[in-house]
Amino acid sequence: MASLSIRNVRKVYPNGAEILKGIDLEIEDGQFLILVGGSGCGKSTLLNMIAGLETVTEGEICIGERVVNNVPPKERDIAMVFQSYALYPTMTVRENISFGLGIRKVPKAEQEQIVNRVAETLQMTHLLDRKPAMLSGGQRQRVAMGRAIARDPSLFLFDEPLSNLDAKLRVEMRAEIKLLHQRLGATIVYVTHDQIEAMTLGDRIAVMRDGVVQQFGSPQEIYDNPTNLYVAGFIGSPSMNFLRGKLVADNGLSFVLEHHGATTLLPVPTPSTALRGWLGKEVILGIRPEHVTDADSARRATATADYHPTEVDCRVEITEPTGPDTLVFSWFNGTRMTCRTHPRANAVPGGDVRLAFDLSKAVFFDPATELRIG
Repeated sequence: MASLSIRNVRKVYPNGAEILKGIDLEIEDGQFLILVGGSGCGKSTLLNMIAGLETVTEGEICIGERVVNNVPPKERDIAMVFQSYALYPTMTVRENISFGLGIRKVPKAEQEQIVNRVAETLQMTHLLDRKPAMLSGGQRQRVAMGRAIARDPSLFLFDEPLSNLDAKLRVEMRAEIKLLHQRLGATIVYVTHDQIEAMTLGDRIAVMRDGVVQQFGSPQEIYDNPTNLYVAGFIGSPSMNFLRGKLVADNGLSFVLEHHGATTLLPVPTPSTALRGWLGKEVILGIRPEHVTDADSARRATATADYHPTEVDCRVEITEPTGPDTLVFSWFNGTRMTCRTHPRANAVPGGDVRLAFDLSKAVFFDPATELRIG
């Protein structure tokens, strides 16, 4: 396996369109990097540049200690798994997996050993003599991964490999890919637009937008401490709530919460020095659904804590039972909020429920620049 260094990489097409605007990423040997972002953010272009399928306008891409800008794809020691599987329909699973080995003139006996080992790793020994048309979508994707593993590359590249699968299969294949990474200790770069895949699979996540890396870090770091409004809203399901309102002095610093004609002050525990500078000004409060929950659950969770969330009575607009939780939607500061409550809270549309706001986990943003301020 190998490390990956991406240093000030830019991509500009002849028509002047700048797709990548100076990307800097460092991935250690054996790490799992997720490139995530909306359509057109440049993540697939970056992956293709790592693979050698796109040229680099400026900057360097290093696999291990080698600069590969001008190295042909076949000499980069990489393996790619595509969204479309890219299997040969007239070949069996065995032949699909061994095809690249044959091109490299690996001896037949060694090919057989490699194919059997890969099939056992991916639990598809019973599929070796079938053709792609006889396989399910999940099985085809497993074969595509098997073909990549058989090459024993320095670097695996995954291009939205699960987007063609149904929801149940996506969950199953996420687990397969994670197990594969643990077994092989492989260095992986994985492109997706699905933030759940990003959170569950990656060691490191690069959140991209308009050709720029907005934030690079561990999944938990990005979830807990988003650097700007875009990252905060993109990572998390359901997504973070954003409320515009003022910060006022009230035995400390408080956020003004408005709901159904009433006003409640939400104390901000241990505000940063930067946030104190916004006293009397409008900010955007970012708070995740799990930090606005039913009062009973909040009391139990903070019974022995120094900080206790502020409780607010609110009117329920709609609910979405999910089994272990019930999502409650209500209006605050002119914005519909998503709140995560326990089913026993018995929230019903048109009724009232007492919610607890935990601002110890909240983040604040500058409305003009959308950057984090505290």
